[in-house]
Amino acid sequence: MSRLQAFVARHRFLLGFVLLTSTAGISVGLAKVTTSLYALSLGTGATGFGLVAGAQSIGILFMSLPMGVMVDQYGPGRLFRIGCVLVGLVYLAVPAFASVPWLLACTALVSFLMPLRFVSLNTVFMQQLERVGEAKAGWFRGSHMLGMFLIGPALAAGIVSALGFAASYWLIGATFVAAVLLAPLVFGPARYRADAPRSLSWQEVRGQLALLAREPALRDVSAIEFAGGAVHMYFSFFIVAIAVHGFGLGASHAAALISVQGAAYIAALFVLGAGLPRLGETRFYLSGFALALAGLLLLGLARVPALLWQGAVLLGLGLGIQQIANLARFAHIGARLGRGKVAGLMALVGPAGGLSGSVAGGVLGELFGLQALFLCFVPCFIWFAWRVFARRDAVLVQGV
Repeated sequence: MSRLQAFVARHRFLLGFVLLTSTAGISVGLAKVTTSLYALSLGTGATGFGLVAGAQSIGILFMSLPMGVMVDQYGPGRLFRIGCVLVGLVYLAVPAFASVPWLLACTALVSFLMPLRFVSLNTVFMQQLERVGEAKAGWFRGSHMLGMFLIGPALAAGIVSALGFAASYWLIGATFVAAVLLAPLVFGPARYRADAPRSLSWQEVRGQLALLAREPALRDVSAIEFAGGAVHMYFSFFIVAIAVHGFGLGASHAAALISVQGAAYIAALFVLGAGLPRLGETRFYLSGFALALAGLLLLGLARVPALLWQGAVLLGLGLGIQQIANLARFAHIGARLGRGKVAGLMALVGPAGGLSGSVAGGVLGELFGLQALFLCFVPCFIWFAWRVFARRDAVLVQGV
């Protein structure tokens, strides 16, 4: 057996998972950008455009916890395949009526179906992380974001220009359905078994939320995930306006700040995971908080564009390190409390934080200024650093 064959055999699950999640990310990135362009082509006003943007997240907030129960009830492989087919069919139907209400309805429906896919992936990856090692914890999120934020958006404009909106949505729908063909790479070797039989009910969903009240470790990591989602979304939504209106940058240069921050974030997810077992959880978390704090301070206090670029890089690296530690922590807690339960919560708190970050910018930006809001996140990360350091021998290392 050659070295390449031996490497593939040893890392078969991880390579299959990266291929599946990056493909899934590309399809989501294509859909997001195509939907934005399509909404503009329909003459959507600011209010309608905001509704379409919000519709992409609304279903996730309602369905993440029920999906955590359903993963344990039906298994992640079955739900992933059903989710791929249903989302694909909805996107195939988008061009049927060229109207904003129809686009809004389809976008909202997709947001309710999307948790079928990513809660299933969350659950399987948490189960397999014990085998592939904590150093690879960031590969899950990194491979998905590589497709969603870099490859997918880069392809979307060219595809729309070449094929038009109708054919673009048919292609998007086909990519979602085609992901079913890649599912055996992940869901075949990883035969998931629920820790205890569960069935969908209000009591089960409420029980997942109750875990936050009685489990300090889960509450701490969920708060960190929520704040990280809020900062990431706030930066992505408002840095362009800050750079253009506050620093006089052109639109292309301002948008490049998002790419730089995203590239730093993804690089951290793929490269810096080896630092977790070497440094230990406490020091790894603290290094991420320190980089994120430095990035927030530079972004909030910058008076020249060069500091914005430096702040974007530091923020991306800091949030990436936090994400690696969060994924490993969620996996450890899931092994103790039930992976389906924790996967549902993990799928909820990040998007909820992202929605809060965008709302905070819209509501508080007028009062304090958009750039100054970066400084409002600083106390949160100082508090997180204190919590991690103060509880390093109690809660946050529990179950390692």
